[in-house]
Order: sequence, then structure tokens, then C-alpha cells
Amino acid sequence: QIVRCFRDEDLRADRQPEFTQIDVEMSFVNTDDIIEINEKLIAKIFKEIVNVDVKLPLPRLTYKEAMDRFGSDKPHIGFGMELVDVSDLVADCDFKVFRSAVESKGSVRCINAKGCADLFSRKQIDALGEFVKTFKAKGLAWISIGANEHKSSFAKFLKQEEVDAIIKKADGQPGDLLLFVADSNKVVYDSLGNLRLEIARKTGLLDDQNVYNLLWVTEFPLLEYDEEEKRYVAMHHPFTSPMDEDLELLDTDPSKVRAKAYDIVLNGTELGGGSIRIHSTEMQNKMFSLLGFSQEDAQSRFGFLLDAFKYGTPPHGGIAYGLDRLTMLLTGRKSIRDVIAFPKVQNASCLMSGAPDKVDPKQLDELKIKNIE
Repeated sequence: QIVRCFRDEDLRADRQPEFTQIDVEMSFVNTDDIIEINEKLIAKIFKEIVNVDVKLPLPRLTYKEAMDRFGSDKPHIGFGMELVDVSDLVADCDFKVFRSAVESKGSVRCINAKGCADLFSRKQIDALGEFVKTFKAKGLAWISIGANEHKSSFAKFLKQEEVDAIIKKADGQPGDLLLFVADSNKVVYDSLGNLRLEIARKTGLLDDQNVYNLLWVTEFPLLEYDEEEKRYVAMHHPFTSPMDEDLELLDTDPSKVRAKAYDIVLNGTELGGGSIRIHSTEMQNKMFSLLGFSQEDAQSRFGFLLDAFKYGTPPHGGIAYGLDRLTMLLTGRKSIRDVIAFPKVQNASCLMSGAPDKVDPKQLDELKIKNIE
């Protein structure tokens, strides 16, 4: 189906509250079936619209691989600067910032901005430090590698052999700039994942609009723990099926359960996503229980679904694409507003029609809608 959607989400360059979605739902399929069919669709679209031959099969990364290498679940794989974990090299060092991050079950990771040692002044490196603070990092450590000596914000706290080991692991060469964040894994991933994109923008690595780096990200976590609500929440939605290999972990360690979920990514932007759905009453009730729903709550809110399972729901799954976002990327536009008729502004209003606005009571009566002050 091709359908208009409304979502209460923050507006960004690639997001609007009202958008068009291409939704594909299939029965008796698995993850590989859906990926294979949709790769052919994507290849056909790219050939017909921008005359680009997409090489199939597309690369695949698991969620864990994507986070460990790129700090993002929608990685841009068109350039390097992959994350390097140096936690093992600094776990016992005298630099408290690094040591305490490892002791707290976090990590110390870096990216190697190749050839950037002379491109970024100390003032510009400080600005990058302020940039990562927007992702909750406490700061940015660095090593500027020279031919004969190195400049660094922290090397004086480390033994020379520790510095040498870090540079070697990061494949550091004279002229390279190594940038480090030490914190919880989430903060490290968010900070360095966005920092590599920021440096790529500043150094022109993203200027070529005719390069299309497509890949699949698979095996997302089924659940994530919400610290505010003190409970697990579904990372995608509560109807996503867990991977068969992880079923036993539902009772022992739900945080480690992987989902039969997948996203397709283009140049660091999610084009679409989907999953194989739960199709048994027992598994769906198990999922609701993990999310903190009582049986009464689950029946009240999702009884129609649980009742449908009684009639033999087939294994099924699907994927949905953002048509407007895909159009934006294929036409080389920077904003989704450029490809949507009557786009909404920051407060989700329409400048053309003035919506949302007051509605005539007679119209509300026809739709059986009542305004409650």
C-alpha cells in the first residue's frame, strides 16, 4: 500500500510530521526473502531514476557491527574514520578519565581523521570538543601525530609505550589526528558516530552527491531499558519477532535478545525498515509481559490482535519506505521540504492552509468527534 502517515516526531531536514509511506506486507517469508525482493526493487528504482547500477547483494551489517565500527545504526560507509576501541590499552593507565570509563563498564574509543593534523587548529579541535558535548560527552581527548613528535591533550598522563600502542592500533601515521571519547558505550557511540560525520562534512568527504552507499543493518536489539520508566521498551515495536537463537534469553537476559528487524540505509540515512512479526499468542503475551503489560491491559489495548491469532495467523513480515525521503535523496536535495507539496513548518503547521485551525462544529458532528476543553 501507498499511504499518508502522521507522526508526532521532531522536525528535521529528513523528517516531516505528514509523509508518504510505501508499505509492503508479506506472508510465509523470512528476513532473507524480504531483503532479496526489496534489493531488486531498490536496484530497479536507482537504474530507472538516476541511471545507477546497484551491485547486489547489498552489504549487510548487524546492529552490533554497525555500532562498534561506525557508532550508528544507520552508518555512512562511504568513507573511513571507523571507531577503534582502545579500552584494553588504557584500562590501567594513569589518566583517570580513561581508566574510570573502563572501570564503569564503559569504553574508550577513537577515530583517526587521516591527514587532518594540520587541517584543524587547536581552536578548531576545541570546537569539536564542544560539538561532542551536545551528545553528552564530557570532552574530547586528542593526539596530533607529527613526523618527529606528537601533540596531545593527555599523553603526559600515559607511558610512552601506551601512547605508541594506541597510535599503532588506530593505524596512526604522521599527519593524522586521533580523537577520543571515554564514557558509557551509548555516549561514546553517539559522540564519535556524529563526530566522524561532522569531520567528513568539514573536509569535503560528503560533497559528491552522485555516490550511493547502500547497506542493510540487521539483528537490532529486541528491547532497550528505559531508565526513566524503569522497564523494558520495544526498540522497534512490540510485535517484532525475536530471533530463534535468542528465545531462551527472554527469561534470563532480555537485553541480549536480538530481533528479526532490519533497516535499509543510504549514505547514513534510513530509507526504510521492517521486521518479521510475532504470529503466536504465546509469544505475543510473553512480549507484552516483558514490556510490563498486565493480561488485562494487553487484552484491552490489543485484544483485536490476540483474537486474530486464534484463527491461525501465518508467519508474516514486511518493510516500509519513506517515499518523500527516498525522493529527496535521489534528487540530491538537502531537505525533505523540497520534495513535499505544502510542507509543514517547525510547529507542524501548514503555511498554505493555516492548518491546524478551528473546525466548524457541524463538520465535527458528521465525524462523531467531540472537542473537550
